Amino acid sequence: MRTIFVTGGAGFIGSAVVRRLLSTSDHNVVVIDKLTYAGNLMSLRDCADNPRFHFEKVDICDAPSMQSLFTKHAPSAVMHLAAESHVDRSIEGPAEFITTNVVGTSVLLEQARQYWQGLKVEEKQAFRFHHISTDEVYGDLHGSDDLFTEQTPYQPSSPYSASKASSDHLVRAWHRTFGLPVVLTNCSNNYGPYQFPEKLIPLMILNAIEGKPLPIYGKGDQIRDWLYVDDHAEALCLVLEKGKVGETYNIGGHNEVANIDVVKTLCDLLEELVPEKPDGVTSYESLITHVQDRPGHDLRYAIDASKIESTLGWTPKETFVSGIRKTVQWYLSHQDWWESVLDGSYQRERLGTV
Repeated sequence: MRTIFVTGGAGFIGSAVVRRLLSTSDHNVVVIDKLTYAGNLMSLRDCADNPRFHFEKVDICDAPSMQSLFTKHAPSAVMHLAAESHVDRSIEGPAEFITTNVVGTSVLLEQARQYWQGLKVEEKQAFRFHHISTDEVYGDLHGSDDLFTEQTPYQPSSPYSASKASSDHLVRAWHRTFGLPVVLTNCSNNYGPYQFPEKLIPLMILNAIEGKPLPIYGKGDQIRDWLYVDDHAEALCLVLEKGKVGETYNIGGHNEVANIDVVKTLCDLLEELVPEKPDGVTSYESLITHVQDRPGHDLRYAIDASKIESTLGWTPKETFVSGIRKTVQWYLSHQDWWESVLDGSYQRERLGTV
């Protein structure tokens, strides 16, 4: 039995990782989250009664508190997902992204290094620091056949992606300089259950069923590689267990879809699953509204995930067709979750194990 730290474990991807770890392993899982707007304990309700689940409300920027957690729980691995991640928010207020994503990562790395250096030889060899990042650090692609590989140079476009690129460099530096055993992953756009409603797919679902406009930046021709969150969680756990120290693995869904087509697909599914529309709405697609494009908006992301497939045997299980249907059905059947987010009551939710 191992103890795994999951920073940002109350977030969208983090909570999926926690649920997978608890359901497919015998590891103890310690969620470390300061519960910003994106941290939602309701996403971990199914974990609350598990004796191997522990929650610590701590900011990764708080070095003394992080040091205490390493001493208290003695982890054998850290999965670092805590991050500010919404591009629009980073444009409106970059400072918070620098604080959490850059300063927070440096604090966490240093506390992990000090803890790791005090371990016994065999424990040091087994320890892993897994840094979870994004494909946005690579910038964007202009050729229709180009793909991001692990060797693609970094060209971040937004304050968010620049802060994540900075954190990636820090992790590699702690490995090169101090020998900290790290693995890194860079993923494409995630979607699925428990995603915060400001993101494209849940925002469109909830706006549509409420008869609100479906705002799309520019023409909606921005292309993303869509990765179902449970597929991503499976890949992350695999990299933690079997990934080679010092290596980077790109994780993609093999599902390139333009934003406008994502929204039209959602509208088609809602026509099928929720045929009774709000008053005055003739079709869900009629709610689509084109708005001024985001500054510095990347045109296309696409992941070459051949490395993780050939070396670790991972491929995504969900196609975009199957994954997006599951996602729509989940939001339609979990109204209590998203209503608590929209009205803010989720921020008052507390687990019995906290």
